[in-house]
Amino acid sequence: MDGVDIVAASFEPLQLHATLTVPFEPELRDELMALTLPDDNEIDRMGKADVALAQMIGHGINTLIEKHQLDRSQIKAIGSHGQTIRHRPEHGFTLQIGDPNIITEITQIPVVSDFRRRDMAAGGQGAPLVPAFHQALFQHSSIHRVILNLGGIANVSMLPANNSDGVFGFDTGPANILMDAWCHRHTGHPYDENGDWAAYGHPIRSLLDRLHAHEYFSKEPPKSTGREDFNIDWLDDQLIDWRNDLTYDELEDTPENIQATLLKLTVRAIQKAIYRSEMETGEVYVCGGGAYNSYLLEQLRWRLRKHNWSVQPTDVLGLSPTWVEATAFAWLAMRFVDGLSGNLPAVTGASDFRILGTITAV
Repeated sequence: MDGVDIVAASFEPLQLHATLTVPFEPELRDELMALTLPDDNEIDRMGKADVALAQMIGHGINTLIEKHQLDRSQIKAIGSHGQTIRHRPEHGFTLQIGDPNIITEITQIPVVSDFRRRDMAAGGQGAPLVPAFHQALFQHSSIHRVILNLGGIANVSMLPANNSDGVFGFDTGPANILMDAWCHRHTGHPYDENGDWAAYGHPIRSLLDRLHAHEYFSKEPPKSTGREDFNIDWLDDQLIDWRNDLTYDELEDTPENIQATLLKLTVRAIQKAIYRSEMETGEVYVCGGGAYNSYLLEQLRWRLRKHNWSVQPTDVLGLSPTWVEATAFAWLAMRFVDGLSGNLPAVTGASDFRILGTITAV
């Protein structure tokens, strides 16, 4: 929900030719956030946001092309994921907005979009989709690796050494989604830079246990989640119940301690996911905005020390954490154009491999 990340990429070998982030205007960001939960007049409001977001994406792509003097005729396709405003895999339903017709009209380049629903039609969760890209780019012949994406939601791609059939992944739970919302409410800042505010606090064990009792954490993969499950309203409800419990210590109930608890909730779920895999030790590479939360990475290293897992950002592998996800959807667009599958059934739960997406031609 920070903005639109745009990359111009080619593959085999991977090369990023240009990058650009276009921040959301506050009004659009607030509307996209509101649309993730049921409310009044949703269809009309969604329609307006669908158009506004598509125009933002289209003009952003043109800006990148013009700024870097790219040859438009050499661009085979745009892979546009759009913004997820509802994800209900239990109903076989997911919705991303950002009208590809408008993007094509503005850029005069074909757009591949709607990546998730074909996987869902085949019985999958429609998420996460990035493990297939992580496997193609990062799997090692002799070292176990985990690619950890820390966006609003955290997801892991488990890449066993020299075992293409053993790759799997899933959403572990919230990453930045709760921490950002709590930080913004109490400090006015959109996120906790470097995790400094959380580092100032102390996790509250009783609250951590209550939050971790959410049914999602006990589900077996394949599984995926989103703002429908984890949002500031859910957190507020949990805090009310926790505060009604007379056994808690009122001295613990400070905003920074709750922030520290939210960070530990994220780290605990990631640790549990890695330790439950059959990989005894290896390397964790972190991407997404959370890769810049140095305190979170410090805590993750501490929690994974038992089995000597290393934790580093993906830029040590040659791709900045900022651009991994955008590059993944460029890769998925390339797979569509080449008539190749983009999902991993072992990750999403789909019945088989599928070519993902639909195309809007010029």
